Amino acid sequence: MHKILISDKLAEAGINFLNEQPGFQVHIDTGIDEQQLCDIIGEYDALLIRSGTTVTEKVLQAGKKLKVIGRAGIGVDNIDVNAATERGVIVMNTPDANATTTAELAIAHIMSLSRHLPQADRSIRARKWERSKLMGTELAYKTLAIFGFGTIGRIVAERALGLKMQVIAYDPFVTAEVFDQIGVEKVELDDLIARADYLTLHCPMNDNTRGVINAERIAAMKKGARIINCARGGLIDEAALYVALKSGHLAGAALDVYQKEPPSDSPLLELDNIVFTPHLGASTSEAQVAVSVEIARQVVTYLNTGEAVNALNLPRLSAEELHKSQPFMTMAHILGRTLAGLAIHPLERLEIALFGRAAEVDVHIVSIEALVGVLGEQLSIPVNRVNAVNLAKRQGITLTESRTEEAFDYVSLIRLTGFYNGASLSLAGTLLGGRHPRLVSIDHYEIEVVPEGTLLITRHEDKPGVIAALGSVLGNANINITRMQVGVADDNQMAMAVISVSGPLPEDVMAGVCDIPAVQQATQIVL
Repeated sequence: MHKILISDKLAEAGINFLNEQPGFQVHIDTGIDEQQLCDIIGEYDALLIRSGTTVTEKVLQAGKKLKVIGRAGIGVDNIDVNAATERGVIVMNTPDANATTTAELAIAHIMSLSRHLPQADRSIRARKWERSKLMGTELAYKTLAIFGFGTIGRIVAERALGLKMQVIAYDPFVTAEVFDQIGVEKVELDDLIARADYLTLHCPMNDNTRGVINAERIAAMKKGARIINCARGGLIDEAALYVALKSGHLAGAALDVYQKEPPSDSPLLELDNIVFTPHLGASTSEAQVAVSVEIARQVVTYLNTGEAVNALNLPRLSAEELHKSQPFMTMAHILGRTLAGLAIHPLERLEIALFGRAAEVDVHIVSIEALVGVLGEQLSIPVNRVNAVNLAKRQGITLTESRTEEAFDYVSLIRLTGFYNGASLSLAGTLLGGRHPRLVSIDHYEIEVVPEGTLLITRHEDKPGVIAALGSVLGNANINITRMQVGVADDNQMAMAVISVSGPLPEDVMAGVCDIPAVQQATQIVL
């Protein structure tokens, strides 16, 4: 008999589903504090929560039988995921259960902006009749530009196509085949911005996307364009948005999320050409039912079969297997992150090969960790060894694995090759002393790099003065070089430099590196 504790309010449909399952006993105890939870959690196999319950390390220590925590919703800030992983407790969430609801809110905002619905409502309430002042705009044949083509972005696209809109989208981590399946044109970011009549944001917020819709990009939009954000508040520079709306460069904006929530002191509140909602993306009765039923299904599936759907952390591994595989998994993760940083197009296929002693471990465990490295910085949901394969499939990436005891020049070697857009990029790594990762080749360039910290990687013409110029740019910016390796390929006149530097390079320093005439490509990777 599996015992499940529900400590937050869940929709009745989810509770009914659990009660219908044979071999499960459900207990509901909401509104309890940490100590009360600790007092009772020891007898339960699963804990189902929303945002009201905080699962601390103390709670996890008390949960002697606890196998899985199910979060009905996306955010897991109220769960100590690291402590759960330490104790072999699976943490699950429901990242897609409210996708339709969020997408529909974006569509509603697009319509509201086009027909001035909030202003019209206020006008009528003020006993006015301002038909000419509230002249609207048709959606048909207008260009909807979608920034982020994950689950929510794709639903928005399908709805907009039904409204006869012209839909374009940008997502550097989704293959062209996925766009083609839905019938959406894949474009680069600058093209997306320039062509948008309506720009809607559906991407994660990370170091690459924070403030991505800034003054420069807003200025590049058409006069009279509109912006909708139901994703994350930090994606838009709100000061720049205010200027563009007040000047009339943008006809309107609709926000469900904000840099600061609630936005009580935002100057945007002064403007009449912007529509606000209080972070309602997941706030529908259907979404609340969906997340409750979905998390109930996931927990039951895990307890019955061991299949961990939408798990955010690692499953329990034997100490022996983990000890043997961990160094190779670490190397594969490094190769994956480096490959993702160097690839100039979305990956279509990932091939991993283990040689020598590396072939003695389970190749799938190692290859999944390579996927974690590739996808980790690209997606809005946490990526780990449980969900990496499914997320890769969603992104259109296929995985090929092989291993051989043939050792070549190294006792053990891992080679990771990414295929995209008719081209490929291959990296290889080894372990010195069986534990210390080294990057030993990038394509045909043989190098030996300690893969840690910030790496500046350049492809440049093999001629005198290039390294000096690189050193000058970094030195003038007070960036210290800790290590440097230069490799030359036999079949061309190009060289590659891999430079370990003291910290991430600011945009102006990277621009200075790229401005060196002999440098054809420069990338920085933070490991």
